Amino acid sequence: MPFYEKGNVRIHYEETGSGFPLLIIAGGGLNSNISYFTGHAPFNAMGEFKGEYRCIAADLRNANGGDSSGPLEIDRPWDSYTDDHLGLMDHLGIDKFMVMGFCIGGPFIWNLLKRAPGRVVAAVLAQPSGSRPEMRDLFYNNNMTKWGPGLCERRSDITMATVDKFLTKMYRTNPDFVFTVTRDFVRACQTPILVLPDDVPSHPYAIAMESVMLAPKSEVSLYPWQEPKERIPVVVRQVRSFLRAHRPAAAAR
Repeated sequence: MPFYEKGNVRIHYEETGSGFPLLIIAGGGLNSNISYFTGHAPFNAMGEFKGEYRCIAADLRNANGGDSSGPLEIDRPWDSYTDDHLGLMDHLGIDKFMVMGFCIGGPFIWNLLKRAPGRVVAAVLAQPSGSRPEMRDLFYNNNMTKWGPGLCERRSDITMATVDKFLTKMYRTNPDFVFTVTRDFVRACQTPILVLPDDVPSHPYAIAMESVMLAPKSEVSLYPWQEPKERIPVVVRQVRSFLRAHRPAAAAR
């Protein structure tokens, strides 16, 4: 079980396949961990793309059910997770890479594009999370019940009061759009993106499509794509074509 360690942060990760690097961020909110790909994902991205890419995934810091740990950085929650993603790539000696993210991976990808635009070659946002105007506290409430208590049970140094401060900064300070970037940022983003929309409370279709309409180099899949199940292979083929189209030429040879 490989780990990347930096100070008091310890990140469990896995690699499979070979080729140009593809960071794959699991869904599951703040409980995002590698088991998502074989348990809850609409398709196993690690298995689908290992034949062409060096696929890398990690347990999110402090996810229940995962093996990664670190402090709760109350003043910079989104950036602390992005530190882990970029730090893992540095640890593996990877400069440029592509990224695919499910659910919470959407906001994480936008933050990666803001923090390291020269490193992310292309991005796929599957079922991306976003903020519904009529349900601004959805993520705060979900994590106060489904993430915070389990974390406090495992970590005597963390209290629910600390969890409250962390989640307030993460989801209530700027409770709009995709949480991590502004619409102006998306409008100016020159990185190719492919969006696979969803429409459940935490994955609003309207926000996913707004990001598609704003981003100048965006593409979008058919919708709905998870039902009937026969549509999923069609979308996987689209993801594969998108990644191939934007993979650096030297890596394709």
